[in-house]
Amino acid sequence: MTITKERKQELIKQFRRSDTDTGSAEVQIAILTSRINGLTEHLRNHKKDFAGRRGLLMLVSRRRRLLDYLKRVDPNRYLEVIQRLDIRK
Repeated sequence: MTITKERKQELIKQFRRSDTDTGSAEVQIAILTSRINGLTEHLRNHKKDFAGRRGLLMLVSRRRRLLDYLKRVDPNRYLEVIQRLDIRK
């Protein structure tokens, strides 16, 4: 359900734009996607965890806002991120 420190560092290394980048939109989207996937698996087993469901919806909306920002600022980076993370079909 939670993301480990090692997994977070791995995602930062994969999606960073420079050596010192830890908070660009791509990195944030990748971390949120990892958290969303973990929480989705949790909710498949615990169907009545409504607080967890609310948290999932908040994470999805935060990721949606970041994706909208990235699409507005640089559509090429947006397309690359959704392709690498396999977010859209």
